[in-house]
Amino acid sequence: MELGLYTFADVDPNAVDKGAEGALRLANLMEEIALADEVGLDVFGIGEHHRADYAVSSPATILAAAAVRTKRIRLTSAVSVLSSDDPVRVFQQFATVDLLSNGRAEIMAGRGSFIESFPLFGYDLDDYDKLFAEKLDLLMTLREEEVVNWAGETRAAIPGRGVYPRPLQQPLPLWIAVGGTPQSVARAGVLGLPLALAIIGGQPRRFAPLFDLYRESARRANRDPATLKTSINVHGFIADTTEKAADVFYEPQAAVMNRIGCERGWGPTSRQHFDQSRGPDGALFVGDPETVAEKIVAHHRIFGNDRFLLQMAIGLMPHREVMRGIELFGTKVAPLVRKALTPAETGA
Repeated sequence: MELGLYTFADVDPNAVDKGAEGALRLANLMEEIALADEVGLDVFGIGEHHRADYAVSSPATILAAAAVRTKRIRLTSAVSVLSSDDPVRVFQQFATVDLLSNGRAEIMAGRGSFIESFPLFGYDLDDYDKLFAEKLDLLMTLREEEVVNWAGETRAAIPGRGVYPRPLQQPLPLWIAVGGTPQSVARAGVLGLPLALAIIGGQPRRFAPLFDLYRESARRANRDPATLKTSINVHGFIADTTEKAADVFYEPQAAVMNRIGCERGWGPTSRQHFDQSRGPDGALFVGDPETVAEKIVAHHRIFGNDRFLLQMAIGLMPHREVMRGIELFGTKVAPLVRKALTPAETGA
């Protein structure tokens, strides 16, 4: 199973000098990605947002910078908001990252957890699903064909035009990211695309039937489910002790969840709820290396997932603590997980 990290590059939305705040966060982010590569993690993902509380609106730009600072780690968006972007530009940007990284780029496409990009780029929210479906179809066509003939309702037609550059990987890997909508899960299975499931609340095992639906949808579309990869993407943090991990992570994570909760009508979180969520059956993967490794392995046995991505840099997490968490993830957690899973994955 691949192990990795993802982040939205959170910044202080109330910073007076937003340029300086963003510059510092991106400098720290480059250090985080480089360290993840050094300690042997498999994947690093960068999310796309168009809000004051996040520094990245263009994941491919960050990943291109990371491509020349890293050697082995795979570099993916997490996610690219395809509905409000141009699939041709998304493909070209990630093909460029693929060339810069010598074949390590991936696209994780989704509809996004926020809607700011739709009015920003002139799209109607009434077309929410149509935009994603059509643009996903075009992106899949771009991966397969150098000279593209395509027509739809949400974008100008492409009458036999070449799209360049071409990526090193053929095809350029494309994942579908979902937040738990069965229709989106089934669509990924029918299309034969890898599926990334975000789990940020509740009991993760409740989401396991979605992977069953995904594989059954693939089977009914005459695709071999055994060839389709799955990922779970979660919140969590690793420190030298479980107590420190919880104490460092709680306030930044709670601040983010409460801010979003105010926008969406959720009730406020609390330390009690947080502590329950980091228990064996909760959605938070917080603790010392042994605790987090055990929870990753336990959930792999529930989901059979091929990839596990952890979001540690949530809110205004101290950079030094994030760096230590990355170090522990690569040097302590990953070896424990790989040792535990190797017999099951090899049939030994």
